[in-house]
Amino acid sequence: MLERIHEISGCRLDADGYLDDFWPNFRKIDDLVWKLERLQSFEAAEPSWVAMMEGDRARSLKLVDGEPVSRAARSTAHKRIRVVEQPVTPYLRWEMHVLATRVAVAEEVRVLDAGEVADLEIDRPLPELVVLGSAVMYEVTYDDSGMHSGARRIDDSDVIAACRGELDKLFAAGEDFQPYYEREIVPLPAPRVTV
Repeated sequence: MLERIHEISGCRLDADGYLDDFWPNFRKIDDLVWKLERLQSFEAAEPSWVAMMEGDRARSLKLVDGEPVSRAARSTAHKRIRVVEQPVTPYLRWEMHVLATRVAVAEEVRVLDAGEVADLEIDRPLPELVVLGSAVMYEVTYDDSGMHSGARRIDDSDVIAACRGELDKLFAAGEDFQPYYEREIVPLPAPRVTV
């Protein structure tokens, strides 16, 4: 089902519409939050990413450490599957530092090598997904430059249940975040980012 999400009908939302729709649904969540992340590079405006782009790794990591995790995020169970290609992109190296802070307080994260999902990606990469309990799922969308462009909201309970089952299997197959992070990310030099 995950590889066919793009075929499932959904309500298209622009970036602002996605956030306007997301937060009310997040506040009334009936179960855990799932995230499936597949893209390797994004355009982000977070201060810590901007610092990394400016070549200031120390400030970037300090900003990552100082980012608060919301009370709502701490009180709701979150599971994230992060698919990683080699070589690890500068963006993903930075994101892994962000995830290291979240794992400590708010999320369970597993890492999958892209080769482990190749059988699901014959026609296209897996989607970027956010699943809020059993009620709503978003296929998060990005434009060609990696800028967030919105989402498609999917409400079909059978589709959501099928995707949650597949996410469970991918999560079980993934590696725990901390050993992966310490082995594959921590030893890497600061990413070189060109603007």
